[in-house]
Amino acid sequence: MKHKRFDGINIIPFVDIMLVLLAIVLTTSTLVEKKLIPVSLPDSSSKKIDIKNKNITITVKKDGELFWEQDPVTKPIMIEKIKNLKKDDTILINCDKDSRFENFVFILDSLKSQDLENISIVTKEND
Repeated sequence: MKHKRFDGINIIPFVDIMLVLLAIVLTTSTLVEKKLIPVSLPDSSSKKIDIKNKNITITVKKDGELFWEQDPVTKPIMIEKIKNLKKDDTILINCDKDSRFENFVFILDSLKSQDLENISIVTKEND
């Protein structure tokens, strides 16, 4: 029995492995983008943010009353004010911890519908 001389590297197994890894990366990135992978975020002390552009403060009181800066507003008025914001404006959300979560979601949905991304949530620093 004559042995065949080894003249090169067989890259077929390497290509198979790379295709499997590519499939895994694409599947995982799709799930992460759609936020289907549950993530438990760590607790931490927040750092102060450096605000360079105009900032607007939206406040939600415990009873659900909405404020634009210092002025009380209704939900339709809040939507109109959000529509007038510029893309580079920074929005600070100051929400009472005991307020209904739906008010917070309403504000975020309204901001995201206008493609605003400079959004910060005001928190109390842990002692």
